[in-house]
Amino acid sequence: MFLGVKFAARSDVGLVRSNNQDSGYAGPHLLLVADGMGGAAGGDIASSIVIGRLASLDDEAHGPDDALEELKRAIGEAHSEILLRAKNDPELSGLGTTVTALLRAGSTLSMAHIGDSRAYLLRDGEFDQVTTDHSFVQHLVDTGRLSVADAESHPKRSMLLRVLGDVDADVPVDISVRETRPGDRWMLCSDGLSGVVSRPTIHHTLMEVEDPGDCADALVNLALAAGAPDNVTCIIGDVIDIDAAPDGVGPSTAAQVVGAAGRERNRPSQGGNSPAGRAARLTAPDDGPDDEEPSRWAQLRRKLAPWWIPGVVLIALVATAWGAWGWTRTQYFVGEHDGSVVVFRGVPGDLGPLTLSTVEKVSELRVSELPPFQQDRVKAGIRVENLLAADRIVIYLKAGA
Repeated sequence: MFLGVKFAARSDVGLVRSNNQDSGYAGPHLLLVADGMGGAAGGDIASSIVIGRLASLDDEAHGPDDALEELKRAIGEAHSEILLRAKNDPELSGLGTTVTALLRAGSTLSMAHIGDSRAYLLRDGEFDQVTTDHSFVQHLVDTGRLSVADAESHPKRSMLLRVLGDVDADVPVDISVRETRPGDRWMLCSDGLSGVVSRPTIHHTLMEVEDPGDCADALVNLALAAGAPDNVTCIIGDVIDIDAAPDGVGPSTAAQVVGAAGRERNRPSQGGNSPAGRAARLTAPDDGPDDEEPSRWAQLRRKLAPWWIPGVVLIALVATAWGAWGWTRTQYFVGEHDGSVVVFRGVPGDLGPLTLSTVEKVSELRVSELPPFQQDRVKAGIRVENLLAADRIVIYLKAGA
């Protein structure tokens, strides 16, 4: 029995963020998601470094015995390179990334995981989350201080305890080896998907949408429909028995790189039904063959494009900006302003020229008084559900300062 993988990779900047810091890779032997963090000029670099280091493992040279060691080595090299980039450029201080990777050698999968990107397995209809989040909220769940249901809406659910490259020390990475079978469907994703699309919905979509590319598109679109406040990356890998596969059904061969590592850092969102999404699809280039006779509609669209496309795009941008601003008035986060820990109303980042947050409360706590890990979290912005939750976060930070 010879196994292969039919795979697809998708990534979208989402509907709030201005750039994509996620990176994803899907190849015949390697599936990988990395969710970068560290500001507008850091997270995309960290996640791209991981893709660059691990992509070289996507070949048939690994046996089941050495695949795990090769994966560990490559992750260690990525960690060192991220730290070196931060050391050489002070503006990149604190950059880091999650990593969730599967390296296949025959019927054996070597897995490496750190952060809150996730790996799920659908096998014989049973759906399981294989990885465990390295987050503060998951720690509360593991120690019995928080229920799984409450964890889904906890204000500190985005606070990570472990990421690659965040500190100048050896970072513990979860390592495991698994057997895989024909019919297994693996799904790797960033928290931009798992954080807004419910587990039952993910399970149903993986069960119902057969083609990996269509399934990945459907899951990304579900995240966009839910507001997509973060970048969204999804990798689907279907394990098939090459010998037993019907004609026309075979493994994928060409690797796919998406997100920041795939030069999609500033690409506008392509999915969803928002005005901006419709405008992006409307102006997207035609992927048909060059010698294909264009349809009448295509010819007419090209003639009229210089006149009506700018108007459509302008209307879409204005509508999106207005809608985003209204939604941000209901959001809060704890961040930094002039060196102080501050409660903001809105969401981190900007939408073009529109600033999506305003200062709500300024605390007496200085960011420099916090431990380095907490400083990074505050600088990145700690999202909360309401003003009361924000006040509790500030109290929590004061207690640990």
